[in-house]
Amino acid sequence: MTDLASKIKKKLQDEIAALEHELHRELPKEIKVARSHGDLSENAEYKYAKERQGYVAARLGQLHRRMADLSLLNLNNLPKDRAAYGSKLVVLDVAKDARIEYKLVTVEEADATKGLISTTSPIGRALLGKKVGDEVRVATPAGVKEYEVVELTTIYEDD
Repeated sequence: MTDLASKIKKKLQDEIAALEHELHRELPKEIKVARSHGDLSENAEYKYAKERQGYVAARLGQLHRRMADLSLLNLNNLPKDRAAYGSKLVVLDVAKDARIEYKLVTVEEADATKGLISTTSPIGRALLGKKVGDEVRVATPAGVKEYEVVELTTIYEDD
């Protein structure tokens, strides 16, 4: 399980390194070149570089906070009998009478097309702590969904 946390941290560190390179090396060069063109009030290159600089700085702040959050993550405290991070669930969509499989993952791993949903998404939050037989109502952008948990495999059973 620590391998998983390491993989996520590596992905974040790679993005941080790329953004720090852009913020401290590339963008200052772009801003310098744009300034040399003269009138900054009508200089689109300058405005773009400054906006990008603000975006990159904000994204770096988010990534550093996420790294700090991940360092506090203790995968050994996950429940063994309820849905939590790493759990695979099969739910029955009550309205459509269709079975859907989800795996609860971090934001960095999420890919809804593959059934990988973040524990912070509306459906992910609703499924956390649920057991087989529990019914869940979730407000989604597509409207309220009703699910029944029909299968649950925790991270401990999945190894």
